This record gives sequence, structure tokens and C-alpha cells, in this order.
Amino acid sequence: MAKSKTVFVCSECGYESSKWLGKCPACNSWNSFYEQKVVETKSKGISQSDGKVAIPQSLNSYEAKETIRTHTGFNELDRVLGGGLVKGSLVLLGGEPGIGKSTLILQICDKIKGDGKVLYVSGEESAEQIKLRADRLGINNEDILFLGETNIELVNQAILNVNPKLVIIDSIQTMYSEEITAAAGSVSQVREITSQVMRVCKSKGITTIIIGHVTKEGNIAGPRVLEHMVDTVLYLEGERYFSYRILRGVKNRFGSTNEIGMFEMQDKGMCEIDNPSDILISEREDNPSGSCIVATMEGTRPLLVELQALTTQTIFGYPRRTANGIDYNRLTLLIAVLEKKAGLMLNSQDVYLNVVGGLKVNEPAADLGIMMVTASSFKNIPIPKDMIILGEVGLTGEVRRINMIEKRVKEAEKLGFKTCLIPESNKKDLKDNYKLDIIGIKDVNEAMKKIGLK
Repeated sequence: MAKSKTVFVCSECGYESSKWLGKCPACNSWNSFYEQKVVETKSKGISQSDGKVAIPQSLNSYEAKETIRTHTGFNELDRVLGGGLVKGSLVLLGGEPGIGKSTLILQICDKIKGDGKVLYVSGEESAEQIKLRADRLGINNEDILFLGETNIELVNQAILNVNPKLVIIDSIQTMYSEEITAAAGSVSQVREITSQVMRVCKSKGITTIIIGHVTKEGNIAGPRVLEHMVDTVLYLEGERYFSYRILRGVKNRFGSTNEIGMFEMQDKGMCEIDNPSDILISEREDNPSGSCIVATMEGTRPLLVELQALTTQTIFGYPRRTANGIDYNRLTLLIAVLEKKAGLMLNSQDVYLNVVGGLKVNEPAADLGIMMVTASSFKNIPIPKDMIILGEVGLTGEVRRINMIEKRVKEAEKLGFKTCLIPESNKKDLKDNYKLDIIGIKDVNEAMKKIGLK
């Protein structure tokens, strides 16, 4: 008869211990151990396998089938998913409390077309609370079934009985399994529950969306293996007290992982934004100093965002640098290049930089824009309102080539910009059929002269 025992496994490196440890001796991570149930069975020889033989087949002998997708009713969400929900896939949606996860999921349940029921399993809210949200969103769909249950064994039985088209579990941290003695929400419970749901839903070809809470670091609560088990991981980002939300795909076995979708939280629920660039730069003032527009790429989509900089005389001996939406170390590096190569004395200035709209810009194509907007605020000279600035900057002050320049320039042209500063190496690759004036630059000093900052 099989014997079972409990071991503690590090969620970061997989180190096993017979007891719980606060610090992993292998990878030195803190509070990373979770309880795992292990079943010991007698090992069988190679010849004793109940007559079953595993025979490898040639990869060319298999026929690739077209992926069956279901449109969610949101073009922005379909973009992030790669075209829609894949039949039998397991999707993990994470986000901070109150960001709008349950609202978005309830709208998806209403918008999905086709035969089949939708099973909404909630361990956090009652049926009355879900019904109040549905009435507020104007949802009246007889195909949406509700189950208020936290026992995963009973949930799996309900899934088998109903055989729905889509299953929603809100949230994974509230579910528990009777096979694990740990409390609901612990890493061992989360791992076991996800494994059970995956076995049931994939065997029946049922699409499943699991909602998960995030930790204070912004990661989905639970062991890291949870994100490896699912097919798609989505994050819903944004400030709770601002209306804009960004849906970002960080893992997708059926599509790109760099796409984003933009939504706005309104009284009637999540409304998708078809043209994010127009929204992000719509409230820009006439021609202020310390402001410019750059084009950043999110997957295959170009986004025009506004950068704002403010330089003030430092009160203390050590100047302060604050970055909101870009990497702090990148900002300090670019300021050092401005001081060394452009001769700007910023060692006595506090520098504050902000990306408008709550977006995060991580690609180096915004380097030149960051430097020019900082110089504009320092000299109190505005950058022309109809100018867009693109380019990566090296430590010697040279402006280097960036990728997807055609899409960035076309987006700027569509929104009515007249001048575009780009690297000289990129200008050689562009054709001369653009309506806006394209200026190629080689270094930071040449860019400042073209703008009028030097």
C-alpha cells in the first residue's frame, strides 16, 4: 500500500526539507517553503509496466491542428490573448484588490457568444453581491451559472456535471482541498488546487480563467510553479484611483507576450480604448517647457506617450533624482551623459521625471526624449509641440538605431505631428513618402541644436 508523507519544498529553487525553514539553505530566499504531500510507492522494474510500452513517433508524422479560439467581445483582450481564448486553456489573471478583475471577468462572461454555459465559482463574494454588480453593468444572461463554494472537490464535481464552456474561479486563494492540511491560500493549497482544476478542465476541453491576488511586490501570490502550470498569465495594472487600466500578458503559449490592452473603468464597467496614443497625449498643454512626446512599442502596437521633467535647485548638498514610469538607474545614467557630453550642470539640480498616464517605459528608444525633456526644463526652453523625439543614447553621447521605426513614424504622422527626430542610421532605411519632416541626428549635441536648446 502506498505511504504518504509531507515535505517542505522551496518555491524558488526546489530544495526539499523534512521541516519548515525560514531561509532556504540552497538559494538563501526567505519564507519560500511550502508544504507538499508526497506519496511513496514501490518501484517497479522496467519490464514490469503492465504491458505498456512507450514508443516515440516522428514529429513529422503529427498533423498540426488549427487552434480553436473564442472571441471575448473585447478587441483589446483578444489582442493580448493572441486572437481570443483557446479551447481548453488555463488563464491566470492577477491584479491588486479593487483594480477591476471581477468586473472585467463578469463582462467577458456576458459577451462570450455561442452555445454552452458559463460557470462562475466565487469564494469571496455571495450570489447577491455578484448579482448587484451584474445589474450595475447591465448584464442579464441566463447562461451564467453561479456557484458559491470553496471546496475544490465539490467545484470539480460541479464542473463535470454542468460541462460548461467557460469556468471562472474567483479567486484561487480562497479555494481549499481536503487532501492538504494547510490553510486556504497557502502555497501548498494553491499548487494542489491549480493542478486539480487543470486535470479536470483540460480533459474536458473547458476554458478556465483563474483570478489570483498579488503580493506587495506585485507578483501573483503562491509558488512560482503556479505560473509555469497555466497556459497564459495576464496582469491588470493601474492605479485604483485613476480610471485607466492596462492588461499586460507576461506569458502566453498561444501568442505574443509583449502585447498590452488598455481599458477605462467607467460606471458601466470596463470600456476598451481603441486609440491609446490619442488619449495619452490629449491633455497636453499648449507648449510647456519640460514636456515632449516619444513613441514606445508595446508588442506590435506603437504608443505615443508624454514625458515630463522638472529640474529645481537642490536644497541639500546631494541632488535628488526621482523617476516615475522609467528605470531610476537609466535616468541617472542619462543625466550623467548630459553633464559629460552636453555640458549641462545638473549636479546641483533635483531632477524629477514622469511618464504621463501611469505607463511604464522600459525600452531604450525613449533615451533621447528623456534627455531632451530634462534639458528643456533646465533651460526653460519649450520643445516644439508638433515634434516627436526617438533614439537610444550611448555613454559617449551617440544616438543609436532603434527597432520598428516605420510603425513609430506612421503613428506620429497619423496623429498630426510635423517633425520627427530619429537616429541617422534609421533615416537611411525610411522611404521619402512621409508627410512629416524627418530629421536624422548622430549625437546629443546635434539633437539639442535642432531643437533650439543649444
